Amino acid sequence: MAMDVSPDPLTSGPLNHPGTSPSGRVNSGSWVKRLLLIGGALGIVAALGTVIPNMFAAPESGPQLMYTVARSDLTVTIMEQGTLESSDNLEIKNKVRGSNTVTWVIPSGSVVKAGDELVRLDTKVIEETVSEQKTKVFEATATLKETEADLAGAQINLDAYLDGRYRGRLKRSQTGVTIAESNLRSAETMLAKSRGLFNKGYITELELQGNELTVTQAKLQLQVAKTELDVLERYTKQMDLEGMRGNLTYRQGKLKADQAGLKMTESRRDRALRELEQCVVRAEKDGLVIYPTAAAWKDTPDITEGAIVAREQVLLIMPDLSKMQIKVGVHESMIDRLTPGLEARVTLPGRVLDSKVSSVASITRPAGWWTGNVVKYDTIIELPPAVGLKPGMSAEVEIVIARHENVLTVPVAAVVETDAGSYVWIKAASGMQRRPIKIGDNNDSFAIVTAGLKEGDQVVLNPASFASEEEDDPLKKYQDKQDEETQTQETDPADDTSSATS
Repeated sequence: MAMDVSPDPLTSGPLNHPGTSPSGRVNSGSWVKRLLLIGGALGIVAALGTVIPNMFAAPESGPQLMYTVARSDLTVTIMEQGTLESSDNLEIKNKVRGSNTVTWVIPSGSVVKAGDELVRLDTKVIEETVSEQKTKVFEATATLKETEADLAGAQINLDAYLDGRYRGRLKRSQTGVTIAESNLRSAETMLAKSRGLFNKGYITELELQGNELTVTQAKLQLQVAKTELDVLERYTKQMDLEGMRGNLTYRQGKLKADQAGLKMTESRRDRALRELEQCVVRAEKDGLVIYPTAAAWKDTPDITEGAIVAREQVLLIMPDLSKMQIKVGVHESMIDRLTPGLEARVTLPGRVLDSKVSSVASITRPAGWWTGNVVKYDTIIELPPAVGLKPGMSAEVEIVIARHENVLTVPVAAVVETDAGSYVWIKAASGMQRRPIKIGDNNDSFAIVTAGLKEGDQVVLNPASFASEEEDDPLKKYQDKQDEETQTQETDPADDTSSATS
């Protein structure tokens, strides 16, 4: 209510302060004016005290926003954001062993032809490796040649022993035995004749003893010759052969080792040469080149000038633009309702595509601080072939998880959820009433009512304005419950103490 407050005529003029006479006595006229001013001020204050509370007082009930319950079709969807990617990517990997520094990389999104340079790596370490391996190849080749010569010498030595030295020693030993046998026979013949002459007295006994000694010496020489021949055939030959054959076997083994060493060294050299060539990464085919997706916590791509890359790390990706898809993360609370084949509507800059869910991950993607520890499952939406689709384009995906036809619905804004259940405020003949209801499936705007309402019922869209602060406010109920629990905890120790005292 508006009220026109006019200024008091007593105070419309300038305020006159009490004056004094030149003699210092109080002027009696000033007291009259002062009393009139005070009375006018008190009147204004009284008027304002009546008007102002009425001006700022809230009405007993605000305007009601009503909705008439009716049957309609309800579509339940999941909205997620994602980016386009190809389902068929040619990964260009680093083939150089160890850690290498990127000295140059082609910009992401470039269109290249087969053979074009894509990435260059630092070649200093590889060049040193190539030089070192070439030197080792020369050394291994020289060692192999030396071993081959030693092996040939060992084989010749064995053949020479069997065909030359051994046969010569054998012949000499056999000849010694023959000579010793001949000398023995001659000595025995001479001894026999000496005995006949001794019996006839032609020679002395000393001469006879000399011939007997000659026979004894001949026997000993024959025995020595036979022993030498036997040792040569049974032991010396075997010992010499074992030594020479062992040396030959050693040379043969060393030859194989040196051959394998040379082959390995040549392989290392060739690998270093290949890696030197692979320090310049070239396109395998014509197409678009993009950077691989960096980790979620990184602000820059993994492949930049100066970056350190490892072997088999993906440097670049060449996507097949005819096979595009979108990977979105769906919250774990909705994953049980997702199945391959569900309809999906993809909104891209300037176009909308109808698609379907092609796959749903069975395990969750890793959660971390960079995702707010939110657990999500990767869901793939395969896109139909279309011109102008490129990896990295932002997209909004709406997945239809349920369609309900001709169902009773109510706006979710009208539903109040409490621990005791759900209810709405409806307009009845006696005024606004709270009505408990049962709800089913819902989307962001409407919920299906399975019990508690019928067509034509009018529900309040702003039910908070009708919730009684003392009875119906869920927040106050919760607070009262907390206060009650706190008071109980505070009184329990005292009760326990009194019980113990008694």
